[in-house]
Amino acid sequence: MILPELNQLPLPQLKEALATCCGSTAWVNELAKIFPVESKESLFEQAEIIWFACSESDWREAFTHHPKIGDISSLRDKFATTKAWAAGEQSGVSVASLQVLEDLSEGNRRYEEKFGYIFIVCATGKSADEMLDLLNARLSNSPETEILIAMQEQNKITKIRLEKLLTQ
Repeated sequence: MILPELNQLPLPQLKEALATCCGSTAWVNELAKIFPVESKESLFEQAEIIWFACSESDWREAFTHHPKIGDISSLRDKFATTKAWAAGEQSGVSVASLQVLEDLSEGNRRYEEKFGYIFIVCATGKSADEMLDLLNARLSNSPETEILIAMQEQNKITKIRLEKLLTQ
């Protein structure tokens, strides 16, 4: 889809398209208000401004729209509308050893138990080993520090997905 096409979508379809980029209802609703937009750059800038103005509960809502890193079955089941994007973003996991996948699964469990949401990382271009190292390093963060890191990672993911949306 190109920007003029996105600009012309009826509001329900626009919101549906934006929701494939970020699962925060507040973010989708606020971003939809700025349409039509003049340029991709303006869209990306406003998307980020709106994201940083969202509340922690909005961020946490967005996190629920991601599969756990390495959880291929949830890619198929829960995330059908974004599974191709998520699979591509997590392509480094597809060549991971069984041990690394098991370690990611255990790390994800510990992370979610500690922070109350899944481990969020912009996985594009990262190997499973790199993601595991990041997960393990971030487990020592305080909840206050970690929510800000996770929010910034979601922002990176959202930008990549907006770019993908506009190149379909």
